Amino acid sequence: MSSTIEQSVRARLISDAPHSLAVPVVLRYCDADPFAVRMVFPPEACLNDTGVTWTFARSLLDAGLRAPTGDGDVHVWPCGRVQTMIELRSPEGVALLQLDTAGLRRFLVRSYAAVPAGNEAAALDIERALAALLGNARG
Repeated sequence: MSSTIEQSVRARLISDAPHSLAVPVVLRYCDADPFAVRMVFPPEACLNDTGVTWTFARSLLDAGLRAPTGDGDVHVWPCGRVQTMIELRSPEGVALLQLDTAGLRRFLVRSYAAVPAGNEAAALDIERALAALLGNARG
């Protein structure tokens, strides 16, 4: 049986406006998908009034607390000692978020307690992943 870790974190949406906007974000980690973390944005935080979930590597979030990292749609970098920036790119635009590093660290500590770094492949349920990928099709 898989377990899920969820943690609300404080985030600010950075824009050209004079003031940043507080955005509710929930970080989610599930040992059934041990390489990934999810950033969940509720409908009220999204332009189209539907919730949005961004999925990216747990190692990307971890490395980004110490140095700029990322390719493609997700970039993470430290901003001083207490803040971390996360940039999310999509065809609809770019969101730049500033988060408290301490909250991100707490989340990562909890996720590594569930599945230690380097043990992700052992925690991955290959049979379940293949069934999900193939839509539970049986030959």
